[in-house]
Amino acid sequence: MNLRKTSVALMMAALATGANADSLEQARSIESKINAASAYTQKKIDKSAEATLSISAEIEQLQEEIKNLTVYRDHLARLVDSQNAEAGSLKSQIRGISETRQGVVPLMYNMIDGLRTIVASDKPVRYEQRLARIAKLEVMMGQADVSDAEKYRRILEAYQIEMDYGTKLGIYQGKVALSEQENIEADLLYLGRISLVARSLDGKHYWAWNDTQSSWQGLDTSFAKGIDKAFAIASKQAAPSLISLPVSVNVESK
Repeated sequence: MNLRKTSVALMMAALATGANADSLEQARSIESKINAASAYTQKKIDKSAEATLSISAEIEQLQEEIKNLTVYRDHLARLVDSQNAEAGSLKSQIRGISETRQGVVPLMYNMIDGLRTIVASDKPVRYEQRLARIAKLEVMMGQADVSDAEKYRRILEAYQIEMDYGTKLGIYQGKVALSEQENIEADLLYLGRISLVARSLDGKHYWAWNDTQSSWQGLDTSFAKGIDKAFAIASKQAAPSLISLPVSVNVESK
């Protein structure tokens, strides 16, 4: 009876040992599966993290580009505003130029007429040359290839030359009309608009322009020294010094 009990106990112990072995194997299998699943999940997490970092970097790059584009857009907007303002200013200037031109052109013709009046009423200093300059200005006014600004500049230049005749000491060679029938070549000297004298080419005869009579009048030899000195100074053959010249007065020819 005791032997049978012992055998049963051994059999039960053996069965329990087999069951424990199966449970252990199952546990190991489950653990292996859990580990594999964990590794797979970790890989997915790692990939997801990398993707998140990549997306984050792209987002930062896009944000920087948006920032730059915003700055550039604002810059372009300011340029457009500035160009619109400049265009408006140019339109206003063009209208002003058109209005100014309508007033400047008649002014230029009046200025040329003024030059002719000055030359006609002045001493005949370089008379032919001054008339030729005025004639060129009149021709220029009808030339379409010369701008109004250039025309105005040349007219002002002519006025400057006329002003120089009134302030400078100069000499030149030209014709002297002693009478309606007699014209001679002579050396001429002018001192502003104060005095205009002539000396024959041989240096023996002298004349002075008389504004009152608008004609040349002969001078006696008492004026020779002063006139010769003035010619020497004007031609830079003598140092500047005090000179004595006849002014526009009536003098008797000798």
